[in-house]
Amino acid sequence: MSEHIIVVATRNPGKIREIRELLDGQPVRVMDLSEFGPTPEPIEDADTFEDNAYHKAFFYARVLGFPALADDSGLVVEALGGAPGVYSARYAGENTSDRDRSEKVLSEMAGLKNRRAKFVCALVLAVPTGPGLTWVGECEGEITQAPAGENGFGYDPIFFYPPLGRTFAQLTMAEKNQVSHRGRALAEFQSEFSKIMKWLELREAEVRPPHHH
Repeated sequence: MSEHIIVVATRNPGKIREIRELLDGQPVRVMDLSEFGPTPEPIEDADTFEDNAYHKAFFYARVLGFPALADDSGLVVEALGGAPGVYSARYAGENTSDRDRSEKVLSEMAGLKNRRAKFVCALVLAVPTGPGLTWVGECEGEITQAPAGENGFGYDPIFFYPPLGRTFAQLTMAEKNQVSHRGRALAEFQSEFSKIMKWLELREAEVRPPHHH
């Protein structure tokens, strides 16, 4: 069986490292966007994490000509009607920091008793011809009263995970990967990897025969 290439559609070194570690020992070569030089950016304007991840994965699969794996993830807060949701990355406006976004959520949560929240991650593997496979991971927790912890990124300092009694930013990378939304989606992806390889081979066979006009 020939080695497959899968492009991880991100420039985030943390995410790339995570996926490389998970697929270590599999007959696949994991590449990332930095190996392709400048590429155009997809517009992420869908209403769901799944649609955003699919748009991103299919966009890069088509542009680069290889299967592409993309994720879209964010924080869903019950008392804020599901916000920040798909707008998690730009919730406090353009060019704002992780801290700005966390502070905005905390200020909107001021005085609210219901602190329930979840992180959601949709992971999609798409091929240049269009079809995609989707995995979704969720992790439930609570919004803290104040940030705590130095690790992680994004909303991790204000996301308290009751089973471990700490925020995501207080967990080690290994602890977080065991329980996080992305860790769960990736674990499903990893457990189905032999099926995924078969699916990729079928998709490749579809595009191989030359078309006679």
